Amino acid sequence: MKPLLLCHSRCTTCRRALDWLAAQGIEVEVRDIVACNPSVEELDGWIGRSALPVSKFFNTSGLRYKALGLKEVVPTLDRGEALRLLASDGMLIRRPLLIADGGVRAGFREKEWAELLAGDR
Repeated sequence: MKPLLLCHSRCTTCRRALDWLAAQGIEVEVRDIVACNPSVEELDGWIGRSALPVSKFFNTSGLRYKALGLKEVVPTLDRGEALRLLASDGMLIRRPLLIADGGVRAGFREKEWAELLAGDR
């Protein structure tokens, strides 16, 4: 099964990630994180597989995150509340989000992605 990449077409980091994947010859299924934002169930499963806290999946540098004043709010949320908030708006999710057989990565770091995808080839 192809890895799933959730991204936003206007995000420069997402475009860099797509270019890197193409240069590596890695095919992925691409899903627009805004037009088809993930469900609570999807996020719960992916975050569980990542071994990272839910807070690491928030796009803390995003305009929406800042406009909603979430810096003070997110640390007080329980897991369910945080998942529902993330599922309510794809722009709140750190991107690109890569889901592969070997795990899940939020944000683009070439070395981490290469290691994760090595088993998917």
